Amino acid sequence: MHVVGTAGHVDHGKSTLIEALTGINPDRLPQEKERGMTIDLGFAWLTLPTGQEISIVDVPGHERFVRNMLAGVGAIDLALLVVAADEGVMPQTREHLAILDLLKIKRGLVAITKADLVDEEFLELATVETEEALRGTALEGAPLKAVSARTGQGLQDLLEEMGRILSSASPRQDLGRPRLPVDRSFTVAGFGAVVTGTLIDGSLSVGQEVELVPSGRRCRIRGLQTHRRKVETADPGRRLAVNLSGVSYDEIRRGETVTAPRWLKPTTMIDAKVRLISDAPRPMKHNARVTFHALASETAARARLLSARELLPGEEAWAQIHLAEPVPLVKGDFFVIRSTETTLGGGAVVDPFPRRHRPFAAAALESLAAMEKGSLEDLVLGAVNRWGPCDLTALSRRSNLTLSDVQTIVSKLAATGDALLLGGSKARANSVVYSAHGWEGLKNRVEAILNESHQQFPLRRGMPKEELRSRLGLTAGVFPQILARLAEEGAMVEEGSLARSQRHKTTLSPEQERQAQEYLTALESEPFSPPTDARITKELLAALVDDNRVVKVAESVVFSASAYRQMVEAITGHIRQNGSVTVAEARTLLNSSRKYVLPLLEWLDQQRITRRVGDQRTLRQSQ
Repeated sequence: MHVVGTAGHVDHGKSTLIEALTGINPDRLPQEKERGMTIDLGFAWLTLPTGQEISIVDVPGHERFVRNMLAGVGAIDLALLVVAADEGVMPQTREHLAILDLLKIKRGLVAITKADLVDEEFLELATVETEEALRGTALEGAPLKAVSARTGQGLQDLLEEMGRILSSASPRQDLGRPRLPVDRSFTVAGFGAVVTGTLIDGSLSVGQEVELVPSGRRCRIRGLQTHRRKVETADPGRRLAVNLSGVSYDEIRRGETVTAPRWLKPTTMIDAKVRLISDAPRPMKHNARVTFHALASETAARARLLSARELLPGEEAWAQIHLAEPVPLVKGDFFVIRSTETTLGGGAVVDPFPRRHRPFAAAALESLAAMEKGSLEDLVLGAVNRWGPCDLTALSRRSNLTLSDVQTIVSKLAATGDALLLGGSKARANSVVYSAHGWEGLKNRVEAILNESHQQFPLRRGMPKEELRSRLGLTAGVFPQILARLAEEGAMVEEGSLARSQRHKTTLSPEQERQAQEYLTALESEPFSPPTDARITKELLAALVDDNRVVKVAESVVFSASAYRQMVEAITGHIRQNGSVTVAEARTLLNSSRKYVLPLLEWLDQQRITRRVGDQRTLRQSQ
């Protein structure tokens, strides 16, 4: 199934033509029918002579409703540009044509309407003027058909031409990630919330759990309809009405996307190459305030130019666009930017989740160029370079490729040494990938961080791994795989909860060793009730803990290692013989006081040697 979208100036007969072709009046609002002017999107459908079933989105032609027009043409397969023979090309004709060009709508067909109202010479003039307007746009060379909705002239020829053009159109690829940008939300008595839109990138099924992005609301598909027929499953490219349960229609606004949960993330900043249309009224300056339109969404935005100080009409430049509201976008989505008065330009999303760039930063511009025009390998490698360690599921989303394609590409990059695959030799959905360049950079950062820690704390055996993870800005899920690979390559050593460089060793100076011995002698003087006011530096104490010469069970309670072992043996032996131990029993057993025994028992709980049950401690099953 394919979707056809109309375009053209107000009063040029778009809705009348659609009704003549389909028998359906696309104007659904009372005020539209009263005024005879489309102000919002309308919908109709028909079966072409070739047997192809198509959906038609009818858009408003008045300049005040261009924002509504943009919500309907973002996902069409063929543009039906309508030009009235008695008026010819008008301002909104040119603006709609510029929008179709910005959205790269490659397939087009022009209907010269109201042909019955003019003579042959006037019709020829309108045809020539329209052909000139198409020149240099994506619709250049599109067939032109003279028609009359009133007399039926040319309608059959128009339908046959439509079928011929769409016969060469490939079906939309199912990427396994459904997206249905909502262009309308309403309620039906007895059914609840219903949304409509054009399904792209994937399929939907009745009973499927879905997510509304960017709101994040979860709901379930109660029913699907296409052209008022119920279906159980819908493939990409269909116009759909989706009945949703678990959400109210007034909670859903135009521009949200119905999709499978957990993969599509909204963004507030994109990188793109922006082209200003040749008819733009003025150059676009750096940090220009604009309105951003993509698929069915609209938001205020600010365009930061990256490769020019200002953008002249007809020219293009790299830009980073900051969105006032989050918008769900993927790489390759087309967009249009407007001022309050007219269309300015547009482009395609190159990076939907970029880092902030400085203007004229050569490395950032080179990376964007590679992502835009490079091979699929360049595209994936560029995304990995920009985002550091990614699992392949996230990489699939950021590069707008299927997971299967990403797995194949990453396997090739790993085989050539351009990428590093963590978590096994096979490229799986949860595998972590680094670029070779990024991995070398990470190793250098790890070495620098560890050396800095060792210099600052020379008596510590190592740096806490959690602190290292935080300093590197890595997620808890990725970090263990990275540590394992670093240790395998000899870039660092793991010791329990610590990490250290291979060259780092803790050695006490003679003076520090003398202080340590004095401290240990003091602890051993009353092994089960050691002094808590012994003078020792935090660093020296930490070194003794690391070397397992003392055990610190609380901030002010430290036992010598030998005393600690004796106490643990006495307590565990008592529990084995009697089934449990209380604080009072342990105090008597060790001839100590609550000040020492309570912290000791709480420490044994933390070490999973004992378990507290009310006022008693029992052994864990593994003991």
